[in-house]
Amino acid sequence: MQCLYFDQDVTSGTLTIDDPELAGENLFDVSSQRKRYIRNHKYGMVYQNPVKGLRMDFSSISNIAEKQIAAGGRHVGNMQSAGERLLDVVSIPLFRMKEEPRNFSGGMQQRVQIAKALSNDPPILFLDEVTTGLDLSVQAAVIDLIKQIQRDLGISMIVVSHDLAVIRMLADRTLVMLNGRVIESGLTDQILEDPNHAYTQQLVYSLL
Repeated sequence: MQCLYFDQDVTSGTLTIDDPELAGENLFDVSSQRKRYIRNHKYGMVYQNPVKGLRMDFSSISNIAEKQIAAGGRHVGNMQSAGERLLDVVSIPLFRMKEEPRNFSGGMQQRVQIAKALSNDPPILFLDEVTTGLDLSVQAAVIDLIKQIQRDLGISMIVVSHDLAVIRMLADRTLVMLNGRVIESGLTDQILEDPNHAYTQQLVYSLL
């Protein structure tokens, strides 16, 4: 995921996106300026650690505005109303929109991250272990929010998780990786019900 989001360089490989603007391009090979454009206009990212995705000393609404500005937003009123709408979508009370995320719980920080990631209307949203370290009740609320976004916005999501229960709830298709290589792929239900690779079997049976 770090490679897909251009946080880390690749040693080899090809990345293509089904998008008219990017047709036929290997995105790993494009210029740094082009990668910035893709991050700002095509991608949203929710990190496992909110510190990586948020400026903890900015207000929540300012965090969202930062992503909007990077995507070309200039009208303050429009950005404000869009930020308020997104905070409402992720159930952050609007009276706290000018509060800094460092004052929030882990679950609220993740919801602000999700609002920020959605602020540029990305066709692709990356979710990196978004429930790790959260209390079970908070995990359930975050997963419900992500499922609602899937239903309402129709965004393609790439979810990284070691929790197969999360994968079962969120992913239509699954890739199982071991030592940086894909060892099994297919429909999520198929992989979880009838795993072929010994490593996948070990993962699935550890839940039983």
